[in-house]
Amino acid sequence: MRVFNTMTRTKEELKTIRPNEVRIYACGPTVYNFIHIGNARPLCVFDVMRRYLEYRGMKVTFVQNFTDIDDKIIKRANEEGKTYKEIAETYIREFWTDAKGLNVREATVHPKATENIDEIIHIIETLVEKGYAYDADGDVYFSPSKFPQYGKLSHQPLEDLEAGARIMVGEVKREPMDFALWKAAKPGEPYWESPWGKGRPGWHIECSAMVRRYLGETIDIHCGGQDLIFPHHENEIAQSECCNGVPFANYWMHNGYINVDNVKMSKSLGNFFTVRDVAEKYGYEPIRYLMISSQYRSPINYSVDIIEQCKASLTRLYTCRDSLDFELENAPEGDADAAILAQFDKRRAQFCEAMDDDLNTADAIASVFELVRDINTSVLGKGVSKGTVEAAIQVFDELTGVLGLVYNRAEKSLDSEIEALIEARTAARKAKNWAEADRIRDELKAQGIVLEDTPAGVKWHRA
Repeated sequence: MRVFNTMTRTKEELKTIRPNEVRIYACGPTVYNFIHIGNARPLCVFDVMRRYLEYRGMKVTFVQNFTDIDDKIIKRANEEGKTYKEIAETYIREFWTDAKGLNVREATVHPKATENIDEIIHIIETLVEKGYAYDADGDVYFSPSKFPQYGKLSHQPLEDLEAGARIMVGEVKREPMDFALWKAAKPGEPYWESPWGKGRPGWHIECSAMVRRYLGETIDIHCGGQDLIFPHHENEIAQSECCNGVPFANYWMHNGYINVDNVKMSKSLGNFFTVRDVAEKYGYEPIRYLMISSQYRSPINYSVDIIEQCKASLTRLYTCRDSLDFELENAPEGDADAAILAQFDKRRAQFCEAMDDDLNTADAIASVFELVRDINTSVLGKGVSKGTVEAAIQVFDELTGVLGLVYNRAEKSLDSEIEALIEARTAARKAKNWAEADRIRDELKAQGIVLEDTPAGVKWHRA
């Protein structure tokens, strides 16, 4: 597999530190509000990355954090008259509602910043001892000027970065680019005891601490949105490599932005949507489909028309899968057809070729729809053997499973009244009582049951 490494700006062969094992860290949410559709993209994209690596036989250790102490969390807590912990726990629960709705699997570990204070303090102490950081009246700052490679991820020299930096009111740092590792507690703020007095961690340091604790000093892949390249990931690299003396991550993967009606999503522009808002109107699965419908580094556009197109594409997938179940019930016994199996193998190879090319989910989805076309032309309604239908189901479930799609297939259970109506309609058709058959069809349709007459019998699905 080749991945585009933000550090080198080239596609590179993925070579992991340990054979057949990959360690990945993905930056998680700051839990002070519902996640927005921009947050959903890295969640879905890197969930697919993890699924694919596992599909190819690798052991994946996947860590994604929760930032559960932060200025925004404290502000929200003060506004609502709650503790920071109550706010954080509330929105962690809401995160899981949305993540599960999007079919995002739980990480191997979901550490919280507040659970890693000792590790954070230990790293800061090391940085101070080595001369990369300094205490300024209870605040502790890192000095990027002490790290000659600062800017290597964002590909900007320190002097260019300094041009846009400034010292805010109340800050006592020495240089504009210095960033906080530890913040002295203000009156009424939550705090932890430290060698520099009561305070709390800065934003960037928590990820360095959690990477080291749960994955080691050097990891295979660090990922997140493009907006995190600078300053967050740049600062993670600087503090981690100065502390540990070894490379921080071998590959950096960043997903592109989301536009809304072709304009970059922004609260100030009023084109800002939470996942919950969109899911209440269209469901979660169309959101997931949208997030992986383009190659992950490309920007994607959200609009009502596009989300409707995603729903229509999913309907095609569900129709194919439901039709395979129906076909299986009526298929004669027999082994799989070798020619059709060869065609399925071709689609698997096509799918893997796309995914191996820097996680090209757009082409991978295209290969799934070519598989659907193969199934429609060679399997459904063709009287093929049960072995052939089972093979079709297997490859369909494999590929859609890697993408995390077609996960809302409800068990088809009809109550006795609906079953009786379908049987009555079948009897009316045999008696050529077309008016009665049509009446029953309309009655079932009103209950959300759509019928389809086929040579093998009546098929149905919920509208």
